[in-house]
Amino acid sequence: MNIDTTKTVREMALNIPGATRVFEKLGIDYCCGGNKPLEKACGEANLEIQRVIDSLESAVVEHRQRNSTDLQVEDWQNAPLGDLIAHIQNTHHNYVKAETARLRPLLDKVCNVHGLKHAELLALRTDFHALAQELSTHMMKEEMVLFPYIERMEESLLSGEPILPAPFGTVENPVAKMVHEHDSAGNLLRHMRELSNGYTPPQGACTSYKTLYWALAEFERDLHQHVHLENNILFPRAIKMEHENYATTDQC
Repeated sequence: MNIDTTKTVREMALNIPGATRVFEKLGIDYCCGGNKPLEKACGEANLEIQRVIDSLESAVVEHRQRNSTDLQVEDWQNAPLGDLIAHIQNTHHNYVKAETARLRPLLDKVCNVHGLKHAELLALRTDFHALAQELSTHMMKEEMVLFPYIERMEESLLSGEPILPAPFGTVENPVAKMVHEHDSAGNLLRHMRELSNGYTPPQGACTSYKTLYWALAEFERDLHQHVHLENNILFPRAIKMEHENYATTDQC
């Protein structure tokens, strides 16, 4: 991708995927000072422009990879469950953790400036904080309990060894809990979308306001894909694997 350095920082923030993350990380003001060309903004921030260009290009590549990788659903239908779990953790869990940390202060910033005139922002912040807390606890349970069990189960089957008894009886028990929590997260996402009019910023919204809504829409998209991989692929395959193992054991 060719980065036009004569474009303003604001234009790049609105049109280049991942640009706002790069600007926030490097300390480039893309909101109030966003009307400056990138060259000037880099000079004022004492940054080498090539470093910024490289970071912007990397952000675009990462965005495209994340969006395209998950479209290959047929691969995950047949790939080892350990690989699928690694993908979910590295792609989606890490994304949720990074974005919740980034969006909290951005939400506070927009609420502090625009909350009096746009009360929906305050409700949106409340919903997002609730969603972030739910997801944090949810992912911790997956990473510490459910995912390790599924990985051990698969390893045991591949090596021809018996599966160790699960502390929760059957994998269907924690899966049911995870699916219920996914439903709760989905309800919060729907309410957030209603509050924000489909993440449509109001007329005259500043760059931070627009960036917030764009980022929340991306967060929603990623979480939908995240839940899809778990609900529709990982969990059914894990349950099937456990059932097949029990059937084999009973025959023996």
